[in-house]
Amino acid sequence: MGTVTDYLAAIDDAGRRAALTRVIDLARQVVPDAEEGMGYGMPALRHRGKPLVAVVWAAKHLSVFPFSSAVVDAVAGDLDGFSLSKGTIRFTEDRPVPDAVVARLVRLRADEIEGRR
Repeated sequence: MGTVTDYLAAIDDAGRRAALTRVIDLARQVVPDAEEGMGYGMPALRHRGKPLVAVVWAAKHLSVFPFSSAVVDAVAGDLDGFSLSKGTIRFTEDRPVPDAVVARLVRLRADEIEGRR
């Protein structure tokens, strides 16, 4: 098992674990060759040696980190009502980030890594 797999397996709350796993599963569909590792101290999927996306849980929310403020800005219009910061999208298991937005942000981040954006 890798770092992301271990992190997700250690989450006791089934709803939170499922919501975060969904983001990782979608990311793996978009970038099938992504590898597990670390990014800025967080368990993350990596692409071509760079952090692609990470998910974490906190007491009151879940977060997805695409490691890029430009990517967050690019999808912000599709996230009305979500809490956003420079490189983070916060959500809950009851209000997940829409699958299409997750797929888009992962593709945008992969494009950045590959120099296509």
